[in-house]
Amino acid sequence: MPCVYGLILFTQSGSNERLKVTFRLYGLPVNSKQPRAMHIHEYGDLSKGCNSTGGHYNPLRINHPGHPGDFGNFVPKNGKICQSRYFDATLFGKLSIIGRSVVIHEGKDDLGRGGNAESLLNGNAGRRLACCVIGLGNPRN
Repeated sequence: MPCVYGLILFTQSGSNERLKVTFRLYGLPVNSKQPRAMHIHEYGDLSKGCNSTGGHYNPLRINHPGHPGDFGNFVPKNGKICQSRYFDATLFGKLSIIGRSVVIHEGKDDLGRGGNAESLLNGNAGRRLACCVIGLGNPRN
């Protein structure tokens, strides 16, 4: 199992603005072009590793891939994922993702087109490879 490490930075200037997520992840297999799914999960609980983060964060109870924080797939280059994207999740109000977790999955997200119930729930993305809790950082750093 790879030892994934790095930073996922969430920035949003106001509740009416889109959330920018910057991924700087390292430690994925260098020779692999395997797409990796990433999602926000319900809980910021790592007491049993990534298995205690719950299911996908889906406060609106809609089918995958329409959940806030369905980040989709990322293809590592030389064992790294370094890019930024905008998403519909928020850092504000009752739907805030602060205190939840991000999970990097072993496989590719089928984006709800897998033809089974799991596809509409989680994209059949496979085992949980790495995870982290979404917290507050020092804005001066």
